[in-house]
Amino acid sequence: MLKELLIAGCGGFVGTAGRYLLCKWTSSIWHGSFPMGTFLVNIIGCFIIGLFFGLMEHSKVLTPSQNVLLITGLCGGFTTYSSFANDMWMLGSKGDWTTFTLYLTLSVVIGILCVCAGRAVFVAER
Repeated sequence: MLKELLIAGCGGFVGTAGRYLLCKWTSSIWHGSFPMGTFLVNIIGCFIIGLFFGLMEHSKVLTPSQNVLLITGLCGGFTTYSSFANDMWMLGSKGDWTTFTLYLTLSVVIGILCVCAGRAVFVAER
């Protein structure tokens, strides 16, 4: 258990650092009210987790330790649905219902499509 905890923590550190850097970079180039940094992290994270699950299911090459490192740690540290929920609350509390609806719809729909696309990479290889 301790070994898996440390492995997940290492992956989480890398994922969290990646999220931080991507959000900092995005905020330097995006100045609109749409929370672009969190949106990009969620969409990219959905695609990456789709790739890892596709790799695990179709190629059977991920060991349990790699699963903990990449899916639980890296993706768990990188994706930011708690930040997403807070962004939604902030937009709603400001009454910015257009951005609220756009952000919610795009995040959910494109996120699901990206998970499907990530998994499809391995289905296409068969």
